[in-house]
Amino acid sequence: MNSLINKKVTYTNLGHIDYKKAWDKQEDIFKKIIDVKIENRKNNNCNKTENYILTCSHPHVYTLGKSGNENNLLIKNSIIKSQKLDYYKINRGGDITYHGPGQLVIYPILDLENFFTDIHKYLRFLEEAVIMTLQEFNIKSGRIKKLTGVWVDINSQNPKKICAMGVKSSRWVTMHGLALNVSTDLSYFNNIIPCGINDKEVTSIEKETNKVIQMVIVENKLIENLCKIFEFELIKK
Repeated sequence: MNSLINKKVTYTNLGHIDYKKAWDKQEDIFKKIIDVKIENRKNNNCNKTENYILTCSHPHVYTLGKSGNENNLLIKNSIIKSQKLDYYKINRGGDITYHGPGQLVIYPILDLENFFTDIHKYLRFLEEAVIMTLQEFNIKSGRIKKLTGVWVDINSQNPKKICAMGVKSSRWVTMHGLALNVSTDLSYFNNIIPCGINDKEVTSIEKETNKVIQMVIVENKLIENLCKIFEFELIKK
């Protein structure tokens, strides 16, 4: 077994945090991990890389991925400012999405060389953890071919997205992640074409269950399922 492998993951809940502050936090950790890898290869060092999972929610914000179409934002900047919304063009994959209160956001910042070097497998593992979590709330969900994320009513004529995903990776280190709608005000999605998909709706756990769901319960279950799938050794801070 490779002595550099580290499956310990530091888990931190950032609370309700401004998007840019959380993005800067991710970037700092991301760079720190990559710097260790570069130093190891440059000087033949044997320093283990660290792994992190950050969880949070954000004030109302729209984010556009690096390959996204700005036309999928359906409101003008003046309206964004007047309604006290934020909008960022960011460095993840995917198109446009919304983050806001009642949405569980998870940012895994992992060195995949500690686990496996397959970005598609990584995305499928994230999806599987969400699918397992939704099962615990009696919500049947799954995948739609060529559409990253988790959906409900996948066999109907009107499947609905409940969890969006968008990641960045460099030197097998990941950042950004997933956004699961728990008790989200879904009306904010009307201002965009979510993920650039104009013929499908979005939904939330509360909408699917008609029950009030506590965010902390969803978070605990999802973190537990991520640990099972990735075989993390979790360190809570």
